[in-house]
Amino acid sequence: MPKVLVSDKLSPTAVQVFKDNGVEVDYLPDLGKDKDKLFEVIGQYDGLAIRSATKVTEKILSAATNLKVIGRAGIGVDNVDIPAATKKGIIVMNTPFGNSITTAEHAIAMMMALARQLPEADASTRASKWEKNRFMGVEVTNKVLGLIGAGNIGSIVADRAQGLKMKVIAYDPFLTPERAQTLGIEKVDLDDLLARADFITLHTPLIDATRNILNKETLARTKKGVRIINCARGGLIDEEALYEALKSGQVAGAALDVFLTEPAQDNPLFELPNVICTPHLGASTSEAQENVALQVAEQISAYLMTGEITNALNFPSISAEEAPIITPWVKLAEALGSFAGQLTETAIKGIRIEFEGTPAGLNIRPMVAAAINGVLKPSLGDVNMVSAPQIAKDRGIAVETTTRDRQGAYEGYIRLTVTTERQTRGLAGTLFANGKPRIIQVKDINLEAELTPSMLYVTNEDKPGHIGRLGTILGTLGINIANFNLGRAEVGGDAIALVSIDGTLTETQLAEIVSLEGVKQAKALHF
Repeated sequence: MPKVLVSDKLSPTAVQVFKDNGVEVDYLPDLGKDKDKLFEVIGQYDGLAIRSATKVTEKILSAATNLKVIGRAGIGVDNVDIPAATKKGIIVMNTPFGNSITTAEHAIAMMMALARQLPEADASTRASKWEKNRFMGVEVTNKVLGLIGAGNIGSIVADRAQGLKMKVIAYDPFLTPERAQTLGIEKVDLDDLLARADFITLHTPLIDATRNILNKETLARTKKGVRIINCARGGLIDEEALYEALKSGQVAGAALDVFLTEPAQDNPLFELPNVICTPHLGASTSEAQENVALQVAEQISAYLMTGEITNALNFPSISAEEAPIITPWVKLAEALGSFAGQLTETAIKGIRIEFEGTPAGLNIRPMVAAAINGVLKPSLGDVNMVSAPQIAKDRGIAVETTTRDRQGAYEGYIRLTVTTERQTRGLAGTLFANGKPRIIQVKDINLEAELTPSMLYVTNEDKPGHIGRLGTILGTLGINIANFNLGRAEVGGDAIALVSIDGTLTETQLAEIVSLEGVKQAKALHF
C-alpha cells in the first residue's frame, strides 16, 4: 500500500479521499514548517501533498528516497524545486483549474464595487457624512465588457457578465471564431477592444507578450472613462502609467487584486480614491480551497494506484523502458511546436502531427503532448505537456495525428502543421545519430539546420546579394553567426535562412533586418 504525507493544512475530506482509494496517509499539517523534521521523515513516503507552507528544496528531495509524486493543492509551485524533482524522477502536480470560478467571481465583484464606488461610499457613511450626491455610480447593464484573455477564467467571467446583460468582447490571439461563438462573445483585436470597452478585465498569464499590455500608449487608446479590473497577474498593467491615466480621468477607476510587487506596500495607487485594492484574494474562498484539496488527493491517489498522470508540470507519461528511446523524439516534437508557436500570431484552428518511420512505432502520446505544448507555450505561458492537450481542446483547436511506415530518405521524422485564421505553416524535423534534433523542412522548403538556443528565422525573395547583406548587417549589429542554413523553393521564389547566433536580438535589431531589401519576415527564436 503506497503511503502519502500531508504536511500542510488540507481538508479532512481530502484525507478521506486517500483512504477511500487504498492509500495510507499521515496527516501532519504542521510538519511542513519544520525543515529538519521533514528531511528526517520524507524517505518513508511515496507521495507528498502540500500547500504553500512546505518548501520542497533540493536538500529535502535528496532524502526522498521513495518519493514518486508531489501534489500542490493550488496553482503556484514556486515552493517546489521542480528541476531537482525531475532529476529524481518525481512527478510534480498542481491543480490549475480549482480556483477558476472563485477568481472569476472576484473579478465580477470588483467590477460591481468599482461601478458603484462601494468601498469609498462605505467609508464615508461610517464617518457619518451621508454623501449621496458624491457617489453617483454607473450601471453595468448594456455596457461593453472587454476581456483581455478568454481562457478558462475569462470564459467564466464572460458567462457571468452576460447574465448581467453586458455585451462581451474579447482579445485573445488563441481564441478561435468557433470558440467565441460558443461562448457568445465577439472576438476583436486589441485596438478595437480598447476603443469600445466600458470595462476591461484581464485574464491572461504574465509572459513577454502580455507584460505591460496596458501601458501608457494602450491606455491612451482606451475609451475615456473606462474602468479596469485586474485579478490575474501583477505586471500586466504598467502601474505608473495607470496612475497617470487615473489622475487625468482617461481611466475612471481601477480595481486591482494583484500588483507588480507583492505584498504590495506603499504603492502610489493606494493614494487614489478611484482605486479599489484587495490583497490577492482571487482564490480565497472556502469552496476553492476545498476543491483544490480534493483534486490533489484524487490526482496523487490515481498516480500511485494506477499510474494515471493529471496536471503534471514536469513530465509526460513515459515508462522506464521506453524513456531512453522516446525522450529525444519528445524533445524534437516540442522544439518543432515551439518553432511554429513562436511564429504564430493569430488564433490557431488546428494542429496536425505526422509521424513516419521510427517515431511512428513508439508511444506517440507524449510526443503529441510535447508538440502541442510547444505550440501553445509562447502565447499562453502557463501550460505543460500534460495540460496542453486539454487546453487545446477547451480552446476548440483540432488536433490530428497520423502514423506511417518509412517512405523517404530518413529513418524517421516528425512533421508538424499549424493552421491559423490566416495561413497554414508546416515544418519537419528528424534526429541524427547523436540524438540531436534537426530541422529538415520549413514551408515545404528543404534545408538542414541544427536547433540551437538562439536562432534568427528570415524569409526573403531569392535574389543575388541577399545573404551577403544579411551577414553584413548582423556583423554591423555585433551579432556573431554560429551556423548559416539556407533553403529555397525555386530560383527567384521564396527562400529561408535559419541562422544560429550567439546572444539575442533586440526588437530594434530585428527591425533593421526586416528593412533589408527583399526580406518578408524576420523573427528571433529561442529553444
